[in-house]
Amino acid sequence: MPKIKTRRAAAKRFSKTATGKFKRRRKNLRHILTKKNAKRKRRLGQSTTVDSTNMKAVRRQLPNG
Repeated sequence: MPKIKTRRAAAKRFSKTATGKFKRRRKNLRHILTKKNAKRKRRLGQSTTVDSTNMKAVRRQLPNG
């Protein structure tokens, strides 16, 4: 059987944590920042984990971790 390839786009966006969850960046911090308050922008700069509803899809794209 051939090796399973990793989706390179997903590999650049997600990283695995020690507990097996996937870490990701938040959206909405690229442009149109003037109308967003400082508290919101600060929160958007922090990373978060992938939601449980999307875990199956991310795991499929990153078979090797």
